Amino acid sequence: MFHETIFVDERPIHVEGDGKETIIMIHGWPDTEHLWVRQVAALAPHHRCVHFTLPGFEPGAKRETFSIDALCAFIGRVINAVSQDAPVVLLLHDWGCVFGYQFQVRHPERVSRIIGVDVGDSASLRREASTKLLLMVLTYQLWLAVAWMTGGRIGNWMTYSMARLLRCPTIGPQVVAQQAYPYYMTWLAGSGSYRSDARPFEPACPMLYIYGTRKPLMFHAASWLARLRQNPGNRILPFETGHWVMVEKPEAFNEAVLKWLAVDAPVEA
Repeated sequence: MFHETIFVDERPIHVEGDGKETIIMIHGWPDTEHLWVRQVAALAPHHRCVHFTLPGFEPGAKRETFSIDALCAFIGRVINAVSQDAPVVLLLHDWGCVFGYQFQVRHPERVSRIIGVDVGDSASLRREASTKLLLMVLTYQLWLAVAWMTGGRIGNWMTYSMARLLRCPTIGPQVVAQQAYPYYMTWLAGSGSYRSDARPFEPACPMLYIYGTRKPLMFHAASWLARLRQNPGNRILPFETGHWVMVEKPEAFNEAVLKWLAVDAPVEA
């Protein structure tokens, strides 16, 4: 099976698998590209799987932030490097959803389909969320934003402790304060914050949305799901899991993704 590593902005980008369609896998907090190991194993026999660690999430990353525009530009350079002549499928989770959705809004011609996992359109959620839900979100996200600001041992302890509290299944020594920069950029950054720079997301291509039902809050608005259902090319799949659906039920997750991708898949020349 084909496997190569290229570099974009001096960051390693791993390309694995055979097939005409390219899948760009983007993780969230507090993960790295290793989140997708089971998905690469299942999808690579049929598709080209491209996975990488987001800027600022790699082990030993220096303390810095990245704007939405900067991250979208980086994703664009990755896509141009691996699939210059054809649009790609985005497979997204957590903050990967936020950044991937924003890329699609800015460059719809570069994305053929989207698989979003457990995070929907943030603008709709903020408008419609109950006070209780907003307080729950603010509690853990502001904690992580302050952890990034604090840095050092205390910031790392704050970040690791929250990951444990949230029962993150991929928790490990890679969970440090630097990875919490998206929370700082959302709530405390002021000018250039994610809240000010993010655009409303309504997919301009077919979308599979998968989410876990066994958790205290949902990261999507009911109205957004209703709008997704209006497009017959979209599909919504709830799983009896927490936030990390692909880790908790990898076989069922992979089967659902492969089945959906097989519909209207590109024909080999």
